[in-house]
Amino acid sequence: MTAIWDPQQYLKFSGPRLRPALDLLAQIAADDVRTVYDLGCGPGNLTNFFKDRWPEADIIGVDASEEMLTRAREAHDDAHDPRVKWQQADLTKWRPDVPADVLYSNAALQWVDGHETLFPGLVSSLDEGGVFAAQMPRNHKAPSHALMHDVIEASPWADTIRGARGLPPVMEPEEHYDLLRPHVSQLNIWESEFLQVLEGDNAVAEWTKGSALKPYLDALETEDQRQVFFDDYADRLRDIYPKRPDGKTLFPFRRIFIVATR
Repeated sequence: MTAIWDPQQYLKFSGPRLRPALDLLAQIAADDVRTVYDLGCGPGNLTNFFKDRWPEADIIGVDASEEMLTRAREAHDDAHDPRVKWQQADLTKWRPDVPADVLYSNAALQWVDGHETLFPGLVSSLDEGGVFAAQMPRNHKAPSHALMHDVIEASPWADTIRGARGLPPVMEPEEHYDLLRPHVSQLNIWESEFLQVLEGDNAVAEWTKGSALKPYLDALETEDQRQVFFDDYADRLRDIYPKRPDGKTLFPFRRIFIVATR
C-alpha cells in the first residue's frame, strides 16, 4: 500500500526541517545551471530558494505523493512561473529525461530502498560537472526511534505492525564514500547533529508522527488503533524529551550530507 502523506502534519515543524535543506543548498557550487530536480520535493518548501539561487533554471519537483504535490501546486502555481513543474514518480525508478545539472534531495531518499544501485544511477544521469546533493536523517539510534520498536512489541497489534516497512537505517558515511567515489570527480560527505528547538506539547512525538512513526500508524486498521498506539508511544517519550524551563523541547537530530560532482 502506498503511504498517504499528510502535508499539514509534516509542515508543523517546517522551520527546523528547513535549516538542513539550506545548509545542503549552500554547499552546491554549480552556477551555470539549466535544470534542477528536487527529488522528494514534498509540499515545495524549497522551490523559491532554488529560483533565487538559479534564476535561469527550470525547477522540477518530483514526489511519489499526490497529496504533497497538490499542496506544492497550491503554494506555487498562482505565481504562473513556467520554469516550475511537478512530476509524480516512484524515485526507485525515476530518471531525468535529459542529463541534469543538479539532482537535489532533502530528507527523502532514506525512504527509498537500494541505495547501492540508486545513487550511482542518479549520478550517471547527471551532465558532466553536474551535482548530486542529498541530505538524509541518520537518527535511528536516538531514543525517539529506538522506542518505536518497544511500543510495537508491547502493542496488541504487534503482528500487524511488524510487517510495516519502517524507516531503514541509512548507510555509514564511509559506505557512501566507497559507493560514490568511483563515479564522481569530487565528493564531499559530512554529518551534523542539530539541536532542534521544538514548540508544543510532547513535540518530539508530534515530529515523528509526521515522519518515522507514520508507516507503523498506517499499518493499523482503524483510527482508534492508531490513537492508542500513538498515545502509548507519546506517553513513554514525554519523559525522555521533557520541556525545558522556557517551555521548549530540545531534540538532538543527526543528519548526513552528500555533495557529489560528476
